[in-house]
Order: sequence, then C-alpha cells, then structure tokens
Amino acid sequence: MSENAPTSLTRRGVMRAFAATALAAAPTYTNAFGLLRGAGDIRRIAMYSGRTGESIDTIYWIEGDYIPEAMAEINHFMRDWRNAKTVNIDTRALDIWAASRSLMETDEPYMMLSGYRSPETNAMLRSRSRSVARNSLHMKGQAADLRMQNRSVSQMARAAAACNAGGVGKYSRSNFVHMDCGPVRIWGG
Repeated sequence: MSENAPTSLTRRGVMRAFAATALAAAPTYTNAFGLLRGAGDIRRIAMYSGRTGESIDTIYWIEGDYIPEAMAEINHFMRDWRNAKTVNIDTRALDIWAASRSLMETDEPYMMLSGYRSPETNAMLRSRSRSVARNSLHMKGQAADLRMQNRSVSQMARAAAACNAGGVGKYSRSNFVHMDCGPVRIWGG
C-alpha cells in the first residue's frame, strides 16, 4: 500500500478479518458458557429459514460487545414471517443457541422453524395446537424452534440442556428442539 493510498476500513471489514483469525484460534471448552466468555472471544450464529428462504451467518458479539448491525440483521431474520413484525431478540437466547451449536461441534447452520411470533400468530397457532403456550416466550423474542439435518433431536437437546440456562423442549415426532432463555426446565420426548 502506498503512502497516498486511501484507507477505507469499515467496522464490518475489521470484524470479518478479526473473526477469520479468531475462529481458527478459538479454544474449546466443555462448559457452554465458558466457550462464550474470555479475551479474544467472538460469538457467531448461523441459521436458515425454510419459510423465507433466507439465511444468516454472522458474528454478533466481539470481546464483550454485541454488534448493533448484526443484532439488527438477526432481529429481521427472526421476524414473524406471517406478518413481518419484529422484536429485539433476547441476547441471552442467542447466546444459548450459539453455545449449543458450539457444543455439538458442527458448522451446520440451524434450520429455524419458528423464531419471533407476534401475539396474533401465537393466538392462531394456539387455536390449532395444544402445544402452543398462551404466554409463549416466542412472543418476547426469547425462544426458537430449531432443527439440524446432521444432529438428532436428542443430541440438540443434550447440548442445550448442558448450557443450564433456559428451557429445552424435545419434539422428536416433529423433529425439532425448542430452546429459550426462560427458567431452566426440560420437557418432551
């Protein structure tokens, strides 16, 4: 680079460069939240939606700071696909999803079946199914129903439960796991 060449470093460009080196050097821990803490730490989420055809693979946290641009992308991605309403996704839930995925030692993205649900969508789904909670944490941006092709429901549920940080529901017949940042509890089969 010459002395007179313009420099146009953006925050996103710096993040990508940092992430590429940090991912290669990231240590592995057995405790889920140990994995998400420490100097040089990054947090990443990767998901796709069969409903919208969209995908997201983004670093949303670097060394103690949630990245506003990444959080905005996540909020939009996890919107209620039926009416396009959004809410701020709870970062505690996001951290559980990232930690669980890391514990499974996979690069495969989650398939998101349900992220944020507006009260109208939740009421409609509740009228069709007894398994939809009246005060669902989906309506607060604190829950997601997730699936993976290369991990079983049991493997996903064990990883989420190892976080000891929220609710884990196994829905084996429907092939998904509910993960939330509410009270610690486990249900389903």
